[in-house]
Amino acid sequence: MEIYTPWEYPLSFISLRPIKERMIDIALPKGSLEEATLTLFKEADLEVRRTERDYNPKIADPRIGKVKILRPQEIPIYVQNGYFDLGISGQDWVKETGADVVEVARLSYSKQSSGSVRIVLAVAEDWDINSAREIPPHSRISTEYPRITAEFFENLGIPVEIFFSYGATEAKVPDLMDAIVDLTETGSTLRKNGLKIIDTLLESYTVLIANKNSWDDPQRRKEIEEIKTLLLGVIQARGKVLLTMNVAEDKLDQLIEALPSLKMPTISKLYHTDYYAVETVVDKREVNILIPKLKSLGAEDILEVNISKIVR
Repeated sequence: MEIYTPWEYPLSFISLRPIKERMIDIALPKGSLEEATLTLFKEADLEVRRTERDYNPKIADPRIGKVKILRPQEIPIYVQNGYFDLGISGQDWVKETGADVVEVARLSYSKQSSGSVRIVLAVAEDWDINSAREIPPHSRISTEYPRITAEFFENLGIPVEIFFSYGATEAKVPDLMDAIVDLTETGSTLRKNGLKIIDTLLESYTVLIANKNSWDDPQRRKEIEEIKTLLLGVIQARGKVLLTMNVAEDKLDQLIEALPSLKMPTISKLYHTDYYAVETVVDKREVNILIPKLKSLGAEDILEVNISKIVR
């Protein structure tokens, strides 16, 4: 099988750097994930401070040292080789580079509602084939994922020619290529370019990854886990609000039955009264219907409070 690519991943000179007595170094992704990542860190009280042209941003946290904003394609190898203790990239790039790293957490914070995207095989919509198994041998395939594509077709036993793409991959079919392997969320861009999806090679998502040596060090792992807790706390809290209210004892049971919550609501008796205070976390999208309903069931003094983090 031939793979035409202008560069090779630097797997031949892997040299894990020894852990030094230093703070955690972090690599954050440029491009489509950049804005969402910086917002996540800010909401986690780990704000990345930089100027527009600043390649050496800082995070004012005693656990964190060097911070770099790099292409997500590069981050897994840099983390593997020990240039960073921690990084954020796509799971697709971890697999494509073959990086040997620890997946610390899945971070569903990007614009995709599902938190994931797909790497798909697409062909011209007027080509009468409907699955990867029908691809003729020696077909030309353009992609930014030559390793994933090669592995996929090797498993099918179909020899193909794979050409590395620098972008605008969907524009190369059918004049230059027979098919493409590309990243998509909804498939709408592919359809607009006269393509149809005939198979999915991989479902990808954003991941927090760690260097193996750093992860094996107890103190460094503790700090990584603490950072993970802050980031996941923000993600868990998104779209949630805290509702607090008071309700008379004789109306408490029917109100509780109507009340959604993450677990069970917190209930406490108000001092020297026959009223109870009730607290619960609910989806923000439900409150416009829920608050009038709770009021009709006897809830009083209802407060809606935004939540910055939920740590489970």
